[in-house]
Amino acid sequence: MADVEMCDELLEKASDFARENDLPYAGALTPKDTWTLLQNDATAMLVDVRTQAELDWVGFVDLYDDRWIHIEWNVYPQNTRNPEFLSLLEEAVPKDCTVVFLCRSGIRSHHAAKLAAEAGYKTALNILEGFEGEKNTQGHRNKTGGWRKANLPWLQN
Repeated sequence: MADVEMCDELLEKASDFARENDLPYAGALTPKDTWTLLQNDATAMLVDVRTQAELDWVGFVDLYDDRWIHIEWNVYPQNTRNPEFLSLLEEAVPKDCTVVFLCRSGIRSHHAAKLAAEAGYKTALNILEGFEGEKNTQGHRNKTGGWRKANLPWLQN
């Protein structure tokens, strides 16, 4: 059952973060807050902007439904911007729903949320820390933050 009050609180938290950090989109949430939002807003969509290779080798979010979609921000192996990103997003995600973007560490998803907001998505959010988080002092990911470190649902091929 959806908890509208919970969603409103999380969106306000995301909005506060956007104001405090001068973000050009609706806001940003931690992976755990994003999971709570997705559990309480049946219309919210998660767009994973990592490459197909990252999904294959590292893993992907398991939402147990069709609200997780994959649109590469950069095309692998060239690592060049996907020229069809916005058109694919507009085909898959209505502009009036909450859309959260995920990448490895929160950088590409920041750019995707910015582009989405510029294209008219009113509630475009970035997932802070991404799927794997930043590198720790030994140069390893999944130790200091991210979706996986938060023990949220994910799968690996």
